[in-house]
Amino acid sequence: MNIKRSGSQPSAKGQAEYFTDINAYLNLLTRDGNITLVGAPTKPLDVSAFSLIMARRSLSGSNIGGIAQTQEMLDFCGEHNITADVEVIPIQKVNEAYERLLKSDVKYRFCIDMASLKSA
Repeated sequence: MNIKRSGSQPSAKGQAEYFTDINAYLNLLTRDGNITLVGAPTKPLDVSAFSLIMARRSLSGSNIGGIAQTQEMLDFCGEHNITADVEVIPIQKVNEAYERLLKSDVKYRFCIDMASLKSA
């Protein structure tokens, strides 16, 4: 989740699939705060109207984030040392990675080392 101040209004951006209790996140916002969901959640969200109206909070969404928003998120993560746990694989092992995915033998997201394309 990316939390920032836009002028005097705090806002948060996060991938929708990671929200299990949206009201817990809404209640962290101050007055006039906003949460923007990027992508669609796998299950419907149960949003309490009081989480929104009592402090003039808002909930918005976007199917995808634009380039500027993605860069802003990456800059925020870099400034705050927020990283992702990934397993880097060469392109030659993409089929093996897919088989592991089917077996639920995956702890982190797979990232393909694009430099390995040269030797493919």
